[in-house]
Amino acid sequence: MENFDTIIIGSGVGGLATAICLARAGQKVLVLEQHYVPGGWSHSFTLNGQRFSPGVHYVGFIDEGQSTNELYRGLGIANDMVFFRMNTNGYEHCLINNENFDLPAGVENLNKVLSARFPKEEKNIKKYLTLVQRVSYELQLIPKLTGWWQKITVPFRTKHFGKFALFPLKKVIGWHINDPLLKSVLNIQCGDHGLPPNRACFPVHCSVMSHYFDGGFYPMGGGGGIVKAMTNGVKRNGGEIRVKQDVVKILVENNKAIGIQLKNGEKILAKNIVSNADPSITYLNLIGKEHLSSKLINKLEKTKYSVTSLILFLTLDMDVTKFGIDSGNIWMMKDENDDANFDDLMNNDIAEGDSFPAVFISCTTIKDPVSFNGRYHNFEVVTYVNYDKMDDFNGLEDYHNEHYKTFKLKVINKLMNNIEKIIPNAKQNIVQVELGTPKTNEFYVNSTRGNVYGTEKTLNQVGPFSYKNKAEIENLYLCGASTLSHGVGGATHSGVAAAATILNCKPSDLLIEDPNQSLRIYDAENPETWPNWVNTKRSDKIRTFKEIIIE
Repeated sequence: MENFDTIIIGSGVGGLATAICLARAGQKVLVLEQHYVPGGWSHSFTLNGQRFSPGVHYVGFIDEGQSTNELYRGLGIANDMVFFRMNTNGYEHCLINNENFDLPAGVENLNKVLSARFPKEEKNIKKYLTLVQRVSYELQLIPKLTGWWQKITVPFRTKHFGKFALFPLKKVIGWHINDPLLKSVLNIQCGDHGLPPNRACFPVHCSVMSHYFDGGFYPMGGGGGIVKAMTNGVKRNGGEIRVKQDVVKILVENNKAIGIQLKNGEKILAKNIVSNADPSITYLNLIGKEHLSSKLINKLEKTKYSVTSLILFLTLDMDVTKFGIDSGNIWMMKDENDDANFDDLMNNDIAEGDSFPAVFISCTTIKDPVSFNGRYHNFEVVTYVNYDKMDDFNGLEDYHNEHYKTFKLKVINKLMNNIEKIIPNAKQNIVQVELGTPKTNEFYVNSTRGNVYGTEKTLNQVGPFSYKNKAEIENLYLCGASTLSHGVGGATHSGVAAAATILNCKPSDLLIEDPNQSLRIYDAENPETWPNWVNTKRSDKIRTFKEIIIE
């Protein structure tokens, strides 16, 4: 029987970060992934030669000296990664009731742009954006405060966080902003945590907004580019990754995790087990209630998971730049009533109606110029739905029936109607189109109820109320979006935190300063910033595509 220092269940960026840190510390590490490719929500896949990334659409804090940049440098994987800077004049395009609002990179630029558009709100905008920055800073400061003096001065060091932490986003923004349309623009990134303003935790929303204040960046190769760098980091340090490994049980003896059992019956032992799966899957499916305390069972029963999604993977044969499509994301909203639009998504029949009240649109072939073949453009179009509205297919051993196919065709047409509002005649220029549903999320990512952000990010499930890295069962640890934080950066940090808990050190101890590590960053839409190798890769892709077309 094989034996390891640590087995990690799931290869999302949290699990991979844990693996890098532990392997670099000299541990014998094994990562097990049930999918045929590693990466979890960060993986990429291809359809007829076109690449898509279901979970990674942009990343923040990538500039030199910023936290995500330092994270990748500290993990020793920065040299293996390339990021493209999205449109600095509008890394987010807010299309609300047919009016367009661009969010530029730089908080001062954002202040100027919004103040020019909403002059009566100028003072309010500056005050609100300053509050968002302060709350986000204080939120990140709290776990860094150590020692007696720092701890007793927490209320003074985090006074803005303390004042507003208990209130939902809708209430706080209502105290500062009057214009309903401006509120909707400032709330547009609710899609990055999946809760409407009337339920969103204000500090979480501040964290998301500040994460992108300096703009958005897209990895070369999509999410798969990040995963490739991380898997190389694991292997370079002696760790092992195995795919198509379905873990069905965490072995527990005397309240101590001692190994795992695979679907084929094989058992593998380890001194530590780290689960990158959802807490409910980890505790209820892989361990079982008989090993859990009543307190933990009660917490699990009350846990709510974040929204699930529909994702359209679309390739168009047309020059979409003629319609204003660029590297910036597009958030399309029916009107400025964010809460009502979210209610529509949750309460209405998924396949009925002409279009969705809210969608997110990303053109990856402009974000990642290396991926463009000179003719076809790829899009990922996302909207949120209620998992319970999928009841016709939930619980079936095989949901791939004629009813499911008909459902998908209706939804595809509905999402294409959203697309045609900004790209006329897009339907006539489809090369390929595929739809990912909540059932797809369950199958490939093994997420509870198809969720996209782990646990729901309400006040009672974040911060001190989130799931801890160290479990109540000895030698069992958790990482991922339901622990420290969600998103690419947050989940990666959670993996570092899990490794630090195992090694009994601080997370900062595991992020090793190396002057030879550096992220390469270029502008997505400015070829003058590209090095020769980027132009060569792009030219090769265009030439190969032309050869295929001629054949």
